[in-house]
Amino acid sequence: MHLKTLTMRGFKSFATATTVRFEPGINAVVGPNGSGKSNVVDALAWVMGEQGAKTLRGGSMADVIFAGTSRRPALGRAEVSLTIDNSDGVLPIEYSEVTITRTLFRAGGSEYAINGTPARLLDVQELLSDTGMGREMHVIIGQGRLDEVLTSSPEERRNIVEEAAGVLKHRRRKEKTLRKLEAMKGSFTRVEDLTAELRRQLGPLAKQAEAARRAQVIQATERDARARLLADDLAQAQARLEAGAAEDQRTAQLREENQAALTQARAALAEAEEHHARLSPQLSALRDSSERLASLEERFRAMDELARERERTLSTMPARGGQDDPEELQARAVRARAEEEELEGRVREAQDALRTVLTQREETETAESAAERAYNQASRARADARENAARRAGKVSAVRSRLEALQAEVERVEKDVAAARQRVQTTSVQVTDIEEELVATSAGDDTLATTHEEHTRAHLAARAAVEEARANEARAREEMARLQAIVDTLALSLEPEDATAWAIEHGAALLRDHLHVERGWESAAENALMGAASGAVVDNLDSAVDILRGAAQVQAGRLTLTIAGGKNDDAAAAAREAALNAAFETVRPDPDAAVHALAVVSGSQSGSDLAGLLTQLLAGTALTADLVTARQLVSAGAPRAVTRTGDIITACTATGGEATAAATLARQAAYQEASEQLDAAATAADEAAAALRKAETAEEDARARAEASGSELTARDSNLAAATAQLGALRQALSAARADEERAVARAASLREDIAARQAELDSFAEPEEDTADIPGDGELARLSQQRDSAHEAAVGARKQETEARLALRTAEERFRALSGRADALDNRARLARERIEREERARQIRGQHAVLAGQVAAGAVRALAYVRSLRAEVAERRRRVEEEQHGAEGQLTHLRERVDQLRTRERELADSTHARELATARARMEYEQLATGALEDLGVDSTTLVEEFGPHIQVPTEDGAVPYVRAEQERRLATAQRALARLGTINPLALEEHAALEERQKYLAQQLDDLKKTRADLLDIVAELDERVTLVMKAALSDISARFEQVFARLFPGGEGRLIITDPENVLTTGVEIEARPPGKRVKRLSLLSGGERSLTAIAFLVAIFMARPSPFYVMDEVEAALDDVNLGRLLEIFRELQRSSQLLVITHQKRTMEIADALYGVAMREDGVSTVVSQRMSELREQ
Repeated sequence: MHLKTLTMRGFKSFATATTVRFEPGINAVVGPNGSGKSNVVDALAWVMGEQGAKTLRGGSMADVIFAGTSRRPALGRAEVSLTIDNSDGVLPIEYSEVTITRTLFRAGGSEYAINGTPARLLDVQELLSDTGMGREMHVIIGQGRLDEVLTSSPEERRNIVEEAAGVLKHRRRKEKTLRKLEAMKGSFTRVEDLTAELRRQLGPLAKQAEAARRAQVIQATERDARARLLADDLAQAQARLEAGAAEDQRTAQLREENQAALTQARAALAEAEEHHARLSPQLSALRDSSERLASLEERFRAMDELARERERTLSTMPARGGQDDPEELQARAVRARAEEEELEGRVREAQDALRTVLTQREETETAESAAERAYNQASRARADARENAARRAGKVSAVRSRLEALQAEVERVEKDVAAARQRVQTTSVQVTDIEEELVATSAGDDTLATTHEEHTRAHLAARAAVEEARANEARAREEMARLQAIVDTLALSLEPEDATAWAIEHGAALLRDHLHVERGWESAAENALMGAASGAVVDNLDSAVDILRGAAQVQAGRLTLTIAGGKNDDAAAAAREAALNAAFETVRPDPDAAVHALAVVSGSQSGSDLAGLLTQLLAGTALTADLVTARQLVSAGAPRAVTRTGDIITACTATGGEATAAATLARQAAYQEASEQLDAAATAADEAAAALRKAETAEEDARARAEASGSELTARDSNLAAATAQLGALRQALSAARADEERAVARAASLREDIAARQAELDSFAEPEEDTADIPGDGELARLSQQRDSAHEAAVGARKQETEARLALRTAEERFRALSGRADALDNRARLARERIEREERARQIRGQHAVLAGQVAAGAVRALAYVRSLRAEVAERRRRVEEEQHGAEGQLTHLRERVDQLRTRERELADSTHARELATARARMEYEQLATGALEDLGVDSTTLVEEFGPHIQVPTEDGAVPYVRAEQERRLATAQRALARLGTINPLALEEHAALEERQKYLAQQLDDLKKTRADLLDIVAELDERVTLVMKAALSDISARFEQVFARLFPGGEGRLIITDPENVLTTGVEIEARPPGKRVKRLSLLSGGERSLTAIAFLVAIFMARPSPFYVMDEVEAALDDVNLGRLLEIFRELQRSSQLLVITHQKRTMEIADALYGVAMREDGVSTVVSQRMSELREQ
């Protein structure tokens, strides 16, 4: 199995359809930076189901669609198709080639397809997971993936191992199954509870079924007796209705005569009032104009003061705060850039000096070798000359001279050995000191790093606390705004109507403002007050008449007034209240079902007038929760009952039928409650704001501590890096010193052997030595010896200069790197400072313009104020003249109103008489209607039929025959049946059917519950077997990968040591995987102290170990060797060749050596229109050429 083709359409920079055909083996993708090489890797990850936009180097998934250039418009969708060769059947699908297609539309839609058939993302992931390629995408090593592997948690590394081992899919399925089982637990418990509840209900329901059978017989007797009694009541009520008709006709004739006289008096009064009414609107208009002008005068005065204050505020310019000077920052940037250039020049000088020293060292070493050869040649020539003169004497003299020279050379070499040993010792001590310092710093608990991590966690926690506090404040503000809107709405709805508002302005008060009603009874209390609750209240009758007269004059509208100081009929009120008490004693309703109106309605101010008023209005009134309770109380003698829905029931009348809207008292109670909640919400909002300020202060402190500890940790790591660099230089110097020592020791040993040989040769001559003082060539030999010594000293000095030059170069480079970028940072700060100064200047200009505008507004307000004052004086004069004319018209109205009042009094007397007759008639009619309604509701028979079939004229059938109707007998018969039913208790007429249905349902649920228990046990057994299997697979995978990691690490770091540590060997399903790496020559094992190349190689070693232990069909690597030198690159390429044997490799690279081992090259280039193109070349074709 291997990748065959990749087709991209509209994906990132590949705007046009581009197809890349891959070859088995190593495929290298090359091209300049920015040409779109990495987009090929992104396309592979995307088509295989990658869901992270950041992984694809974007902010959102829509960023993968070609965004357009200056020459090409943006596209509406991106499509990538990947064709995989499945001839070996690795993929579990019956196709030799498998094409996976993914399409993303800019509108947000996404589609997957497998061989042209629509599929889901889960289908694609399941298809690939069987080959070791899953959601973790460990086979694709993109940019930054190596560092991500090292910085990831041990558990995240375990996920990569699980994916490679092929168990991640099973783990996900197991977790999904366990989540479903956990979710099912609540339903399971509910079914068990429901089954138990059904078993518990079956027993009582069986008893109810038996009682229902007995109740059927008793209910038939009770219904017959009740029907006969009700028919008797209906017959008597009908007789009372017919008796009151004649009285109603006589009273109507008297009212007609009085009405004619009242009409004549009203006509005269209307003519007089018409004249008076014409004056009232004029006076009212003048009063309104005066008030409006006074309001305008006050508004213009306030506007003038506000404008002048605004002008003074805007004229005062805020002082600039102490900020950075851009010119100073620019000068510092110039100095920093000059210093940077100077250091760069020093680096170049140090490099030139190093090259010069290297040349000198090579020259001195060449000169040393030449001087040595010249001296040896001179010595041999001198020996030959003396041998010709006197062979034996010459040999002796030559041997002695050679011995002296060798001894001098031995002394010089021994000095070199001692000097080299001294350098070795000194350098070794320095190396040991630095290594001990590094080990002491990195070994054991890293207190500074731990402190920084704690501070970082504290900062994150403080930031989360700030976000939570900010959300709490927002919620509190929203709640306060919501309650404010409710309060405003309720306040607006409680504003009195036009006529009531006029009465309030002229001495009346709202009755509801002086009432207190217990919660829940507001609607019933308002209906009991018969509209008075929403009207006004006055102290006495005179005030009421004055207000009514004034309201009529101004045509304010219809008005209802309640008189608090009127005459009270305490005896009648007490009688009504006594009747209500008796009714409560008879019915004994629940406290939540009925209450005395006077018990829940009271005055909120002291004084007997309001209490007496409430007594007159509410005495004998019961407030009930429903009509059933109201009927019981009225039937028991209560004068009046009012329900919460607005129904009013008396013995003679019944009003209602439809639930009323929210009452005024209910709205007022809601307004008071909302106001209290608003105050509490405001307090909560202030507390939330204080908590937010406290959390922000804590977050700032935590951030400062985290930044401080981070700076310390960075400085510590920088010091460690510098020490590591110094350690490397010292190790090089140590190696050079040891090499010098070894060469000097070898040279001394060689010289001693030569001295021993020459001494043996000298001892072989038996004759005494001859004087060789006059033998020619001694001076020349001494000169050559001196030249040889001088050349050797020069070579040693040149090597020392080389070491010093290397150290100087390294020091200059470190200083240059430390200063790099400082000038650019200072330039950026200077630019920001200039922008800040420009913003402040623009703000000053705007403030000046606003100050001028405020002055103009103040001047206009002064002119308007003077004009309003003149108009107000003119209106006051006109108002005075109209008031005088109105006073004269009022005297004429007084006489006419007295005549009308007398006729009205007679009209009210007749109306009261009519009303009393109507009440009696209505009471009788209501009684009849109640009885008819009761017959229809209780018996299901209309009143006419009931009287015809069960009236008093119908005989009562008995077991002994029919007998005449006797009311007392039927009442005893009804009471006997009711007592029998009462002894049976509550009867459930559907008990028989309910018992059978409940028993059937209980059996069904018991069977289903048993099936659920068996299924759940089977699933848990499968999960246990799966855990056991996955544990075995993971143990084998971790073991193989650990062994492979040690092998690969040893190849990439010869002499180094690396291993994988299993954090929890006892539980491989939740264990983590730690990486421990120690490159050769270092004692540190922390990954953060490794160099960039070492970190890259360590991550590569981990991934390659996974690749070797659990191979996948292909791997994609994006510039993984970018940070490696030639030596490490060669080691990595050898591993690539090994992976090539079992897998296909796709490598994004800039390295020439990587390209040389590739089987195919793919060149990616960016055209002028911003679209990437690809060209390919098989390397085998080039090699054949």
